[in-house]
Amino acid sequence: MQFKYEGIKCGDVLVELAKIPSNSVHLAITSPPYNVGKDYDNHNDKMEYKEYLKWLNNVWKETKRVLVPGGRFCLNIAPTGISNFVPIHHDFINQLTKMGMNFRTEIVWYKQTMLKRTAWGSFKSPSNPHVVPSWEYILVFSKYQPKLEGNQKDADITSEEFMKFSDGFWQIPPERQRNGHPAPFPEELIYRLVKFYSYKGNTILDMFGGTGTVAVVAKTTNRNFIHIDISKEYCKVAEKRLNLAKEKLSQAKLNIIMDEN
Repeated sequence: MQFKYEGIKCGDVLVELAKIPSNSVHLAITSPPYNVGKDYDNHNDKMEYKEYLKWLNNVWKETKRVLVPGGRFCLNIAPTGISNFVPIHHDFINQLTKMGMNFRTEIVWYKQTMLKRTAWGSFKSPSNPHVVPSWEYILVFSKYQPKLEGNQKDADITSEEFMKFSDGFWQIPPERQRNGHPAPFPEELIYRLVKFYSYKGNTILDMFGGTGTVAVVAKTTNRNFIHIDISKEYCKVAEKRLNLAKEKLSQAKLNIIMDEN
């Protein structure tokens, strides 16, 4: 089923996911709130851990439902804490595999964030040193089967991109333009996932859409998008970014026409 909906849905993630037909999304990309007390608009990022996992387990169930067979789910997450280490990525893997999602791979996103460091623990001593994660994971799952059906003419990844992106160690700096969001995606990260895991014309979902990076990249690469976020302010920012992206696309098309003439 090809779901032709495209747009921003501002509301509760489970309410909005329930409105999406089953087997209609080809690729889901998201990074959920990490539950470490970040200052999100309209979200409590310090839930009791079991409650947090239960909530997200329900989100993952809905994500599986809306994906087409062979559809992919790219989940960005990092282990949290230093002295109080929480392997949250392990819990998410257990949740998703238990509900029947196929765990395909993990991509290491090296963020290059070690330039300014203060949390050494027992500096120059084996007593109690700290390892500070300078990376995050992109956990990749698929629904039921490894293959995503599609027309090869709609595969728009280049040979150079394919060879580069298939190396699972991605060195991409974190996003500097935050647009009022505490942890936005860099566009390069989403571009790689969209080009590697979907065809032109596919529908891309971000159920914790924030300020709209997934939606913007989907739009600029000729995909459809579904953006969900509970924050009205983030949705407004996403709308502005999408309008700007559409203007740039229109200008680029106009330039091509003028060059041809």
